[in-house]
Amino acid sequence: MSSILTNTGAMVALQTLKGVNVNMATTQNEISTGKSVSSAKDNSAVWAISKVMEADVNGFKAISDSLALGESTVAVARQASETVTDLLTDIKGKIVAAQEENVDRTKIQTDISALRDQITAVVSAAQFNGLNLIQGTEDVDILSSLDRSADGSVAATNITISRQDQSTAAGTYGSGTDISANAVIADSASAVASSANTAIVSYANTWAANDTATLTVAGVELSFTATGAAVADVASFFEGAINGLGLDGVTASSSGGDLTISSTRAFEDLSVTSASSTAGDGDALITSLNGTGSLTLSTGDISKRAEQIDMSTAAAVSEGDSYKVTVGSNSYNYIAGKGESMEDVAKGLKTAIDGGSIAGVTTKVVQDATTKQWSVQIDNDGTGSTSLALSTAANQDGKASGGLFGLDKIDVRTDAGASSALDSIETLIQSSIDAGANFGSAQARIENQSDFISKLTDSLKSGIGTLVDADMEEVSARLTALQTQQQLAVQSLSIANQAPQSILSLFR
Repeated sequence: MSSILTNTGAMVALQTLKGVNVNMATTQNEISTGKSVSSAKDNSAVWAISKVMEADVNGFKAISDSLALGESTVAVARQASETVTDLLTDIKGKIVAAQEENVDRTKIQTDISALRDQITAVVSAAQFNGLNLIQGTEDVDILSSLDRSADGSVAATNITISRQDQSTAAGTYGSGTDISANAVIADSASAVASSANTAIVSYANTWAANDTATLTVAGVELSFTATGAAVADVASFFEGAINGLGLDGVTASSSGGDLTISSTRAFEDLSVTSASSTAGDGDALITSLNGTGSLTLSTGDISKRAEQIDMSTAAAVSEGDSYKVTVGSNSYNYIAGKGESMEDVAKGLKTAIDGGSIAGVTTKVVQDATTKQWSVQIDNDGTGSTSLALSTAANQDGKASGGLFGLDKIDVRTDAGASSALDSIETLIQSSIDAGANFGSAQARIENQSDFISKLTDSLKSGIGTLVDADMEEVSARLTALQTQQQLAVQSLSIANQAPQSILSLFR
């Protein structure tokens, strides 16, 4: 049926043309923007995901800049630590040369002072954009990543760089909680005396000809065969035999049947073993040892002359823990830094005492092989004073001493100074080596993270492109098809619009 009121064919052709035009507009938008999803109306879900990912990409660009800045800062600190290590090694060479007495120690000290000043200059200059990682103790955080969880929340992740203080600062003694129980003087000694420690070997009761006595001192065995009953002869023989050995710091004297063995060895116990074989009831026993009498021992150790400060094996060391040793009228402090141990505290106290240059006083740090306890031993040879008062104290909440604490106190112009400097420089070199190693590890980690962030950013960009970028080959083919459909739709509409004109021919 034909109608002049309703042209159904034209309406169908028009709707077809409109649909083709809509698809044509969409295709042209993809061609002009290069995206299949350029706005939320194209595909709201995909558009939302792509925008979140684009925001992350921009964030990772900022992270890359942060990592680059952090890497440069750490690289400066690492290079400075390596330079300090080299300079400290040069100082060690000078100190070793100063161990020889037939050298000009004053000139050697001048060279050491120049190297020390150079180290100070390096430490002060080792900054990047105002940040110096080899001064102070506060950690530095470098932004390294953004972590997005399943619920959409985002958290920033940092790489924490520990400062490695390479200054010579003495630190500030704390006034916090008392922790003096962490550093206790052995045997409750109250002074460091220069007097010898002794053992008395008593030869007593009934002796006869051909009775024998043996005495082992410092691993050397001595033997005596009696020619009569006089115990004084036994003691007198061993007196001469011990003195004839020429053992360092060891002397002997006798009175009647009592043999007194004296030792002034600073840091070494002296072992003594006594035995006898008699026809009667004669004996050879250690009756007094280190001032304790009424003994009946066959073996014992004459204690070292040095007094000992024992560090706790159970207590942890926190930054700011302050330890003080008073020798004579002078006090010497060491304040622990971050991550340090009782070994570091013991070595720090040794360095502090050595730096005081007390006449006749020398120190040594030791560790017990069984208990693993660290101790500081302090000896007094009597050059300055026959006895010096000794006490300790400790408190929390101080400001840490520098990693090169004691460097400015090194003085090789005396025998004692040259000797103590050799121990101190080893500790300082190890501190500097540890600092360089820590910075090297941190720099490598930052470089790895930077490389990962770069690759992650590329992957995110690729993922965004997969979601929203238009397939231009497909779009091109679709455009050609739509152009053909558009032309056909226009022709169909034109034909449909001519239908009412055909009706007029029926009325001619």
